Amino acid sequence: MRARLALLAAAVSVLTLVAFLVPLALLVRDVAEDRATVRATADAQSLVPVVGTADAATIRLTAEQLAAESGRPVSVFLPGDTVLGTPVPRTPAVALAERGRSLTAESDEGREVVIAVQGRPDGTGVIRTVVPRAELTAGVTRAWLVLALLGVLLVLLGLLVADRLARTLVRPIAELSGVSHRLANAELDARVTPAGPAELREVAGALNHLAGRIQVLLAEEREQVADLSHRLRTPLTALRLEAESLREPQDAARIATAVDGLERAVTGLIRQARRDRSPAATGDAAAVVADRVAFWSVLAEDTGREVRCDLDPGPLPVGVPADELAAALDALLGNVFAHTPDGTAFAVRLARDADGVVLIVSDEGPGMPAATVRRGASPAGSTGLGLDIARRAAEAGGGRLELRTAPGGGAEVRLRLAPPGTLTGP
Repeated sequence: MRARLALLAAAVSVLTLVAFLVPLALLVRDVAEDRATVRATADAQSLVPVVGTADAATIRLTAEQLAAESGRPVSVFLPGDTVLGTPVPRTPAVALAERGRSLTAESDEGREVVIAVQGRPDGTGVIRTVVPRAELTAGVTRAWLVLALLGVLLVLLGLLVADRLARTLVRPIAELSGVSHRLANAELDARVTPAGPAELREVAGALNHLAGRIQVLLAEEREQVADLSHRLRTPLTALRLEAESLREPQDAARIATAVDGLERAVTGLIRQARRDRSPAATGDAAAVVADRVAFWSVLAEDTGREVRCDLDPGPLPVGVPADELAAALDALLGNVFAHTPDGTAFAVRLARDADGVVLIVSDEGPGMPAATVRRGASPAGSTGLGLDIARRAAEAGGGRLELRTAPGGGAEVRLRLAPPGTLTGP
C-alpha cells in the first residue's frame, strides 16, 4: 500500500510539475531571446542620428566601433550600392526596410534586426545587425537545468511526504492485521490501539469490541458445558450406589470401575471447559495411548476382542493436550466397540513419521459408512460426534484425521499429530 501511495504521489507531482515547468521553460527561452533582441535593437538605434546626418566616413567609423563593442556585425546600407561597416549582401529584410519599414526577421545566422533611417538627402538608409543564436539562448540552458533540478527536488519531497502519510495509514492497518491473526490463534486478550484516520480508529474499536464479545460468549459456553457436565454427577452417584448394592462382588467391581472411568471423564470435561485454551499445551502421545489402551483392553477382554498394540517408545511429544488426546482416542475406540460386533479384533499403532506422530486405530469389522464422517450423523443411533472429536483434537494441534479401509476390509482411522508449536487454528 505504501508503494502504491508513493507511486500515486509521484505521478501527481510529475504531472503537476510538467504542466508548470514546461510553460515556464518556454517563457524563459522567449524572455532571453527578447532581451537579446532589445539590446541589439537599442545598439542599432544609437546609429540612427549618425546615419541620418553624417557623411560616409563618419558612419563607417561609428558602425565599426559599435560592432567591436557589441560583438555583433553592424552594417549600414546607403542609397545605391554603398555598404558601410560589416560587408554583407543585401537581404530581403534590408529590401523591405529601404521602403521605410523597420523589422526583425529570422535568418540562418540568427535574428536579423533592420532599422530604416529616413531624412537623408539621397534617400532612405538601413541599419542592419544580427543577434547570433548563442546570444539568443544565453543562460537558457542553465535556467532549464535549475528548473529540472527544482522539479526533481519537488518530486522527491512529494514522495517523502507521501511516504510519511502512507506510514500513518499502513501502521494501524498492519496492527489491525496482526491483532486479527492473534485472535485467530486463540489469543483472545489481544487488543489493538486505535490510531490513524477516523475510519481506521472506528475499525479498531469494532475489532476490540468483537474480541470482547468472543471472550464473553466463550466464557458463557464453557460455563454451560461445565454445568451440563456437573449435572451428570447425580446419575453417576446413583449408578455407583446401584453397583454397590449388587450381590455379585465381581459385577459390582466391574460396574464401579466403569463408573469411576466415566466420572473421571466428566471431571476432565469440566476442567477442560473452564480453563482457557493455550496454544502451547502439549502432551506425551506414548504415555496417553498406552494408558487408554490398557483401560479399553479390560472391556475388550470381556467382549472377546483381540487387541493388537504396537507403540513406539516414548516420549512422543505432540501439540495436543493429554486430556484432549485421551478423549480423541476414547472416541475412536468407543466407535470400534459401538459399530462392530463382539469378538471383532482391533489394533492400535503409534509411530513417528515425517510430519510428527501418527496414531492408527483399525478393526476387522464391516467397515465405516460414509455418513459416519459427518458431524452428528451415525447409522448406529449414537451421537455421531466421535470422529469429529478426534478430528478437532488433531486440527487444534496442527494435524489432521484420515479415514481409510483396513487391509482386512474394516475401518482404519489415522490421526496425524503435529509436533508442539505447529498450531494452525484456535
